[in-house]
Amino acid sequence: MMKTKWSKGGQVALAVILLLAVATVVSAASGGDTHGGGISPEKWKDLLYRALNFAALVAILVYFLRKPFSSGLSSRRESIAQQLEELEAGKREAEGLYRQAETRLARLDEEVKTIIVEAVKQGEAEKARIIADGERAAGDMKRQAQMAVAHELAEAKTRLKAEVAEQAVLLAEELIKKNLQPTDQNKMVEAYLEKVGGIQ
Repeated sequence: MMKTKWSKGGQVALAVILLLAVATVVSAASGGDTHGGGISPEKWKDLLYRALNFAALVAILVYFLRKPFSSGLSSRRESIAQQLEELEAGKREAEGLYRQAETRLARLDEEVKTIIVEAVKQGEAEKARIIADGERAAGDMKRQAQMAVAHELAEAKTRLKAEVAEQAVLLAEELIKKNLQPTDQNKMVEAYLEKVGGIQ
């Protein structure tokens, strides 16, 4: 019944009152008349009156200060509860931000992988293009070299033919000079004149 009738603060206040009353009685009893061998009834009345006054004062203080104190405690409790709710909301918000950061990081990893794959593809395409350009350039150089060799060979053949013809003419001239007799010379002149006359 005491728990339902009194709050914890009231119970503490009652306990304090009783302790102070007992301490006052003990103090008065120990400070009594040493010659009379006991406490006189006037002193008991005075002690009881003081104890009741003190108890009444404490009861009045507890009654009037209970509401402000309990309202202060309840407001403090509400403030702590509100702070806890705000901290919980902040925690939830931080967890949401953390999950968003994890999602972004996962997407970033995927984007990096995609960029790497794309860069490898572009590198392979560039490599193939460079090889193809090199092969074309090598083919062009080979054709140009073949054309230059063919041109030089044709010129060399032409020069060789001219030299061979010139040498053949010189050799034939020498052979003719050595082997030609005056009678052969006359026969050639007559044959030439006959040809010339036949043409007319």
